[in-house]
Amino acid sequence: MLLLKLFFAFLQVGLFSVGGGYAAIPLIQEQIVDIYGLMTLEEFSDLITVAEMTPGPISINSATFVGMRIAGIPGVFICSIGCIIPSFCICLTLAHYYYKYRSVGGVQVVLGALRPAVVALIASAGASILMLGLFQTKLQDIEPGNIRWVELGIFAVALYILRKYKVSAVTIILGSGVVGTLFYVFLGAV
Repeated sequence: MLLLKLFFAFLQVGLFSVGGGYAAIPLIQEQIVDIYGLMTLEEFSDLITVAEMTPGPISINSATFVGMRIAGIPGVFICSIGCIIPSFCICLTLAHYYYKYRSVGGVQVVLGALRPAVVALIASAGASILMLGLFQTKLQDIEPGNIRWVELGIFAVALYILRKYKVSAVTIILGSGVVGTLFYVFLGAV
């Protein structure tokens, strides 16, 4: 029964995550944390962090890690297949029709109309990750005074360096990891 739940959860993620991997994060969170309660929000945040650092598409990485965490090796296959099947079928079908009708003006209008929804999904995923990093909670559960100042400082400096000096994102990630380690391990920041 658990494997069936996982399959249908990731089948829905694969079916409705228009816009790529980052757009899938809120959908995965809704299925795994909110609807089925298979992970806590903090566990999910840790999982997304690992999935982002692992090479490959984040939605497949997330499916693999969720499957392993919840149901072991069978979960890995069930979640990954559930996530891949809709995309595979939809892309195959759309590619056929796109090449057949790509010169029709209505096709370009539909694609243009999807762009704002995709941007909103990606922004939602980014806001969720930011709230988890700064408050360890969802946006609606934030209480004044429980902000994590070290994380806010690292975020602000990293964002400034990224925008001002156009430093590589990999360098920013590694530098943030080093600074965070220094604060928490050697300086005992809380």
